[in-house]
Amino acid sequence: MQLDLTGDVVTLTRQLVDIESVSRDEQAIADVVEAALTPLTHLTVTRLGNTVVARTDLGLGERVVIAGHLDTVPLNDNLPSRLDEATGLLHGLGTCDMKGGDAVILQLAATVTAPNRDLTFVLYEGEEIDAEYNGLHLLSQRHPELLAADFAILMEPSNAVVEAGCQGTLRVDVRTTGERAHSARSWKGVNAIHKAAEILARLNSYEARLPVIDGLEYHEGLNAVFVRGGVAGNVLPDECVVEVNFRFAPDRSEAEAEAFVREFFEGFEVTLTDTSPGALPGLDRPAAKAFIEAVGGEVNPKFGWTDVARFTALGVPAVNFGPGDPMLAHKQEEHVAVDQIRSCARVLTDWLGGAS
Repeated sequence: MQLDLTGDVVTLTRQLVDIESVSRDEQAIADVVEAALTPLTHLTVTRLGNTVVARTDLGLGERVVIAGHLDTVPLNDNLPSRLDEATGLLHGLGTCDMKGGDAVILQLAATVTAPNRDLTFVLYEGEEIDAEYNGLHLLSQRHPELLAADFAILMEPSNAVVEAGCQGTLRVDVRTTGERAHSARSWKGVNAIHKAAEILARLNSYEARLPVIDGLEYHEGLNAVFVRGGVAGNVLPDECVVEVNFRFAPDRSEAEAEAFVREFFEGFEVTLTDTSPGALPGLDRPAAKAFIEAVGGEVNPKFGWTDVARFTALGVPAVNFGPGDPMLAHKQEEHVAVDQIRSCARVLTDWLGGAS
């Protein structure tokens, strides 16, 4: 397949959607993307695995990274794509998350040939699975210079509205212990599941912190997401584990978030199992201010975790801005409004100094 990067951006989206690219199977789409970008003489194209990077090098005062992932979650009887002209919705796996955004990136790369800022376009692999496969993570480890910039835009679905920064996330196992006994003689043992009642009581009494950062109100959350325990139907359990997820505002470091959780569950055994940092909005940076003005000034906080945190770790402020409702990501009925794809393309083209 040969991509048409200068035609209709919705048609380009359909072309990308119809290339199956479930995580760990992105070679076909990366090959097509690389083939489409390589002939563009104003760009230098680099490939690492199934991640493709295209950069201008005009010596301008600022550099902006615009990034999107090429992979999708597994198929769910939702390919090929289907365009409903009556509703203006494009249906299919990856339409929302996030091949509509990828199409915008590719069109910008092809058509904005004399930008007002140097540009780095990144189309990367492995976002939907473990971090070790994430193309941005691999780039940051092996070629961090390719991600150096003053500002970054991650084209995750955000209903074509800027979502700034993102919250951090960590998971812990909160463990209780007891003593096994036959359930017919329960007084001879100690039920670890019953002891977990105090953990749940503390969670029920938790009051969420609502910090305001750069004028945006974030909303933290502390919740049990799994409970594990039990030996047999006639045995008192000697262990119970409550898995807790803490979504913390980006003004907390990972260490501060962990310390809060450990203090919250004082008296219990707490084991950290997973953690990812948040990302501060960085809306005070000149490039960020200019971008917010260009999209009409509306900004929302990002409550979920996205790869903007990887840019923050590199010292690059970043926002989420892309077509599609994030609530539709990973659903069988995934779709995107074609007007949002076109709107994102138009706004970014104008902001970057391209023709309207």
